[in-house]
Amino acid sequence: MNTKNSASKQVVTAFAPATVSNVAVGFDILGFPIEPQCEPLGDYVTIERDNTNLAICVQAIHGVVSDLPYGPLANTATVALLKMQSELKLNFGMHVTIKKGIAKGSGLGGSAASAVAAVVAANHLLERPLPKEALLAFALAGEVVASGTLHADNVGPSLLGGLQLIHSLEPIPKLITLPIPQGVKCVLVHPKLEVATKMAREVLAATVPLHTYVQQSALLASFIAACYRSDFPLLKSSLQDLIIAPQRAHLIPNFYAVQAKALEAGAMGCSISGAGPTIFSLVEDASGDGGDGGQAERVRLAMVEQFTMVGLATTSWIGEISTEGARVVDGESKR
Repeated sequence: MNTKNSASKQVVTAFAPATVSNVAVGFDILGFPIEPQCEPLGDYVTIERDNTNLAICVQAIHGVVSDLPYGPLANTATVALLKMQSELKLNFGMHVTIKKGIAKGSGLGGSAASAVAAVVAANHLLERPLPKEALLAFALAGEVVASGTLHADNVGPSLLGGLQLIHSLEPIPKLITLPIPQGVKCVLVHPKLEVATKMAREVLAATVPLHTYVQQSALLASFIAACYRSDFPLLKSSLQDLIIAPQRAHLIPNFYAVQAKALEAGAMGCSISGAGPTIFSLVEDASGDGGDGGQAERVRLAMVEQFTMVGLATTSWIGEISTEGARVVDGESKR
């Protein structure tokens, strides 16, 4: 049994960053976390240990989203914790408070971030904390509640950090960390509308033409090669989504205009983050802050302008791909 014997309650808070999944060329198998320079973008989960019973319950949900399920079998954070409690045979309960920093249905991995932050916080309460990789299966259980499918391209990057390639999920999750070429920045633009992940998956065709599959496979392989070689021209020619984005573009007003203007402004690639409606661009920008005059800032302004033209307010960020992932930000020292 992996647990503390303390009779007192302990409180731990963990942070899990927002993520960009699919990354244009890798539907359900590629993702990375982004942490903007201006402010954290992600979810915080605080867990108070309860040694009097085994119940796991949500005490409060606040932040940019508050209308999420409180039931332990419906909330991604508590489902992940229930899986963790069952597998590790923990003899304590948990009171959970969630501070959402990721908008609902934004395509930035909000459901995954809550599950990840929850298991990272709970792990801090263990006498012998598990390595991060061992927490992945617990967080995945929570993500299934939100999306209806088992995929790790949000959970994996949010937990581990870095550009992650999902090698396999069963019998145990296996991820490969890809190198991130120096000087790459990510621009995120979130139009103020919501796209439910389950609905975005329902619009996808069940089959793909063989020639399209072959083309997309070549682009994915080229993207991976470009990362290892830090080959920006190859990276730019590889960042094309021939399968998923064309089927989801109608869910995002002015998508193709946003994409075209981003590329015109200097982006290496521009596509839908996760299920959308957030759109991401990858930019070669060695400037220190992505501020005025930087390539990333020019791309951001171009994308925002196209949403403004169709009457959509936006929130936007510039940041680098985070290599840190989820972590404890406040908690009692372990004995």
